[in-house]
Amino acid sequence: MNVKKTMGTICYHVFVCAFGLVMIYPVLWMITGSLKNNTEILNGSLGLIPPNWRWDNYATGWRGFGGVGFGNFFRNSFIVTVISTAATVISSGCVAYAFARIKYKGRNIWFALMLATMMLPGQIIMIPQYIIYNKLGLVPSFVPLVLPHFFGQAFFIYQMMQFMASIPRELDEAATIDGCSKYSIFTRIILPLLKPSIVTTIIIQFYWKWDDFMGPLLYLSQPKTYTVSLAIKLFADSTSTTDYGAMFAMSTLSLLPVFLIFLFFNKYLVEGISTSGLKG
Repeated sequence: MNVKKTMGTICYHVFVCAFGLVMIYPVLWMITGSLKNNTEILNGSLGLIPPNWRWDNYATGWRGFGGVGFGNFFRNSFIVTVISTAATVISSGCVAYAFARIKYKGRNIWFALMLATMMLPGQIIMIPQYIIYNKLGLVPSFVPLVLPHFFGQAFFIYQMMQFMASIPRELDEAATIDGCSKYSIFTRIILPLLKPSIVTTIIIQFYWKWDDFMGPLLYLSQPKTYTVSLAIKLFADSTSTTDYGAMFAMSTLSLLPVFLIFLFFNKYLVEGISTSGLKG
């Protein structure tokens, strides 16, 4: 019986490791491709070990193009991503608290309208949004990329509401008896307990905004304002030879911020999934 159980465990781990390798293989191929030249990349080989380790691809890619270095593109991405993420966390938390804990006239109607925005494909509102921002004189600039996040994001509002639902209302009532206002209840009681949900929002929103391509493509027109995702795409030049090694090198570097965010906040993300939202 023990032998059968051991063999089952071994088979399970072999399958999981093999499946994980298949999933991560494209990323590994891109990372090793950043150390190859164009011929080695385009010859169709699926090998991961570069014949010659070309570290100069990183130096070439970092120089950028059009007189603008990749350091500038990374700075632009950090500005847009950090502001958008912070605005999303603050605004979505406030709106979620209003929906989940405060009773007022028309709350159900506003909640239904919020859910309706989740059902609209982004392509439908893309053109009207662009026309509005263009008439306001905000194109080209970073404003259209960050401004909507100051008014809450439906997905994260709903997520935080579900998390707040697991926090006992008796805490609110006890705080009210002690003389706390709605604002004090939110900042002193709800917000600290909401930390796992907030961290989940930070990770997901940071990832979405960092990898956003369509937004910068629509609203940015000057090379010095491009974000990383847009700059990497422009490495591929259909009119001349594309330096795939440099493009893969910058793609590899672009993974680092997302990887570090997930690495540092992974503990809180797991905590948000495994707990009910109430500590102690």
